[in-house]
Amino acid sequence: MNIVLLGAPGAGKGTQAAKLVAEYDIAHISTGDILRAAVKAGTPLGLEAKSFMDSGALVPDSVVIGLVKERLQEEDTKRGFILDGFPRTTTQAVALDAELSGLDRDIDAAIAVIVDPEIIVERLTSRRLCKSCGYIGSTADTNCPQCGGEMYQRDDDKAETVRNRLEVYETATAPLIEYYRGSELLVEVEGDRPVDEVFAAIKRAIN
Repeated sequence: MNIVLLGAPGAGKGTQAAKLVAEYDIAHISTGDILRAAVKAGTPLGLEAKSFMDSGALVPDSVVIGLVKERLQEEDTKRGFILDGFPRTTTQAVALDAELSGLDRDIDAAIAVIVDPEIIVERLTSRRLCKSCGYIGSTADTNCPQCGGEMYQRDDDKAETVRNRLEVYETATAPLIEYYRGSELLVEVEGDRPVDEVFAAIKRAIN
C-alpha cells in the first residue's frame, strides 16, 4: 500500500501517518524529518534548506526530490510507504509518478486531511518541543513530561511564520488536491476531530 498524505502544516498528518505505519507495517517517509535531520547535522543540503524552512517558504524541488528518490530505494519501502510532506507541488507530484514508474510502483491513495486555517494557527503556535528527547507538547508544558528537559518553540511554529506557511500551502500545494482528484486517487477527510475519529475515517476510505 503506497499512500500520499496531504494537508496544510499542522493538519495532523504526522500523527495519522504514525498510526497508519503501526496499523499496516509500512515505511513512513517524512520530508520534514529528513530535512530537519540534515539541518541538525549541518550538511550542505541542510544549510541550504534551513533558510527556506526558517522563513516558512518551500524548500526547492531539486533538494526535496533528490532526498525522496534516495529514500524510495531503501529496503523497507518495498512493503509500502506513506509520503508525509511530499509532494507539495504538482511539479513534485509529476516527478514522484515518474520515479515510481521506474520502480514499477504506483500510488494507491492520496488522503487529504482538511482543517480550518485558524485552528491550525492556534495548534502550531501553542506547540513546544523538548530539546533533549524531541517530545512534542504545548505551552502547558513548562518542562518535558517525559525527561524533564527544556521545552522550546521552533522558529517555524511562530505566528508570523505559520501564517506564511499556510499562504504558501494554499498557493503552491492546494492544487495537488485537484491533481489527485483528476487521477481518481483523492480521499478527503475532515481533520478537526479527535485523532481516533480521523484515523477511523482514513481506514474506512483505504479499505
